[in-house]
Amino acid sequence: MRPFRLALLGTRGIPARYGGFETFAEELSARLVTRGHTVTVFTRTHNTPAAVSHHRGAVVRRLPSLRFKSLETLSHTFLSVLLVAKRRYDVVLVCNAANAPWLPLLHARGLPVALNVDGLERKRRKWGALGRAYYRLCEGLSGRWADALITDARVIQRYYQRAWRRESTMIPYGGDLPRPEGTEVLARFGLTPGEYLLYVSRLEPENNPDQVIAAYSRVPGSRPLVVVGSAPYAPALVRRVRSLAAADRRVILTGGVYGDGYRQLLFGARIYIHATEVGGTHPALVEAMGAGRPVVFLDNPPNREVVGKTGVPFGFAGTAALDRVLATLTEDGGALASLGTAARERVNERYLWDDVASRYEEVLEDLCSANQPGWSPTVAS
Repeated sequence: MRPFRLALLGTRGIPARYGGFETFAEELSARLVTRGHTVTVFTRTHNTPAAVSHHRGAVVRRLPSLRFKSLETLSHTFLSVLLVAKRRYDVVLVCNAANAPWLPLLHARGLPVALNVDGLERKRRKWGALGRAYYRLCEGLSGRWADALITDARVIQRYYQRAWRRESTMIPYGGDLPRPEGTEVLARFGLTPGEYLLYVSRLEPENNPDQVIAAYSRVPGSRPLVVVGSAPYAPALVRRVRSLAAADRRVILTGGVYGDGYRQLLFGARIYIHATEVGGTHPALVEAMGAGRPVVFLDNPPNREVVGKTGVPFGFAGTAALDRVLATLTEDGGALASLGTAARERVNERYLWDDVASRYEEVLEDLCSANQPGWSPTVAS
């Protein structure tokens, strides 16, 4: 019985300081390490200080990237693939369907590859016609070339089966984060636990931060709306968000907040607002549910799949518009308590990181066994 050596590619890396893929890379790698596996996470140099060589037991390998919206991911993964091909690994886990063109380089070295395709990236509004065409091409290549295809939501799993005739293993993200001990971040922003609303996301068009702030400006009351997130490639949207926030002093823009500070903001929120249009299972959403926060969510299939009946859906118009939902719900303490309890229970049933790690471990061990005759998996802990 022996453990495997895993290379994890395609994210900005660890420690997690950007988005869902980075949280995934950190939480999965840490758990696989505790089970006896060796994990190397390839990280972008601008994401991680040079002094960080290990994080939560995983090896951190820093490599540069081209700092352009359309090339950053591809350039970094390409360099990672070249380095992986020269080292000794048993299996590779690649994140993001955009990296599918590099899979043959790994196969040429005899390495089995699992690919987490994420959501349907081509639907993001930041991409033009060429970008959307590229992502659609990569969807097909992912279905054709990945040894194991992994989707993070049933709606994405059904899409790949219908559009590309490729079965996948559906493994969501976890939402069970430890409760923070301090409240110094709340103090920094002048916040009282249970007395503010929270929105967390990259400030990108399909995440609707501007529409959330605009809707909140029509909600009466004095409670702050805390907007956590940043955006390296959406300057026009960032300017609009800042302008809207300047017009309503209740809105607090924190920028990116990570680690314990992020958890302090999450566990202290009265309501969590989730407004993403694109993707499958969003880590921030399941983390808010795991923290027992009442969730209001933009009504679409991926978000409904995650939340079920434990949250309140909204749109940006009509009788279920966000401002109407918040005006009704924010003062209803009984409803908030019930929603928070139901959300936490749903995470305990479906979205635990240890369960996620076990399912990935099984997929990766199967790839090792198929690729290396005589290889036998480690005993699961």
